[in-house]
Amino acid sequence: MTPQELAAILQKHDRWVKKKTGGARAILAMANLEGAKLSKVNLKTAKLSGANLREADLSQANLEQADLFAAILTKADLSSANLFRADLRGAHLRGARLKLAIMREADLRGGALMNGGGGSGVNFLRSDLTGTDLDEVTLVDANLTGADLTDCSMMGADCQGALMAGVSLVRAVLKNANMTNADLRGANFSGANLTGAQLRNANLSNAVLAGANLRSANLAGANLEGADMAGADTAGANLARTVDSFSAKVQDKLNQHFLWISSGGASGSRADLSGLDLSRINLSGANLSGANLVGVNLTGALLRDSLLIMCDISGAQLSDADFTNAVLDGANLHGSNATRIKLDGAGLAWVDVKGPDGRATGRLWRANLSGCRLTEASLTRANLRGANLTDANLTGANLRGAVLSDAKITNAIFTGADLSGTTLPDH
Repeated sequence: MTPQELAAILQKHDRWVKKKTGGARAILAMANLEGAKLSKVNLKTAKLSGANLREADLSQANLEQADLFAAILTKADLSSANLFRADLRGAHLRGARLKLAIMREADLRGGALMNGGGGSGVNFLRSDLTGTDLDEVTLVDANLTGADLTDCSMMGADCQGALMAGVSLVRAVLKNANMTNADLRGANFSGANLTGAQLRNANLSNAVLAGANLRSANLAGANLEGADMAGADTAGANLARTVDSFSAKVQDKLNQHFLWISSGGASGSRADLSGLDLSRINLSGANLSGANLVGVNLTGALLRDSLLIMCDISGAQLSDADFTNAVLDGANLHGSNATRIKLDGAGLAWVDVKGPDGRATGRLWRANLSGCRLTEASLTRANLRGANLTDANLTGANLRGAVLSDAKITNAIFTGADLSGTTLPDH
């Protein structure tokens, strides 16, 4: 195809799009347009399936709803192009530049291609975006299911609500990308950089995040069931799950307990959450006093400023949970794994037991942390007055300014613990 012939096709297509006389839709399927200069060209709804657009300049081009099925766009420049609802199934975009491109509702799934020569076989083409520049691209509600985005750059990309199940994002750079509500089931983020990324309410079930950088990323409400996070850096990341992301049964138990507390026991019922997986749940500020939490999994849970007075949390998984400023007076944490737990400013003191008439009985009920694993825990300024720490392991814990007066510390291990300013029991 000569440049003059191409120019004539594009001119007629522009007239067709604008519904002017003499116009005709551009049919460029399987055309060889390698290296073509098509910057700012109007190719809206053009048929370009299977076209060779290798290293073509399509920057700022209008490709809205264009048919680019199985098109070869290797190293093409599509920066700032409009690809709204474009059909890019099975397209080859390896090394392409898509910075600031609009790809809202674009279809980037794999595509099936019939073999030629009268054969009946079908070739399945996976959309190849390996090494592409997708910085600040708009992929809202786009379908990238199964696409290969290995080594791509998607800094600041907007992928809200995108369908990205099974995508490969190995070693991809996704700094500050927005993947809120995205479907990322089974996606592979091995070695990816997700610093500051928004993954709120994303479905990351069975995703691979091994070795990924998730520093300061927001995964609040994300589904991480079955996800592989071995070696992932989650420093400063928000991994909390909202209550409404849990089963209706769990939500009902919590609502009934809150009613029980607010009514003074007149209605509702005390929560029995024993043995449940509540990992990463966000219950900050909640009143769970008196609840049965025996053997519960609260790994990575957020319970800042919560009330857990007289709770039974024995044998629980509490590693990496945040109980900053929570009140756990009289609570039972016997035998729990609380490695790296945050209890800064928390209350773990004894409770003055009252009788049926509401008067103090003079009996003190200790918070029980006996046999509790508190290695590398942070307990700065925590009130542990009268607490039972018998056989507790506080190796490497930070107890700066904590109060342990009248506490029982028989056989407790404090190896490497920071006891600066700590008030220790007299005996």
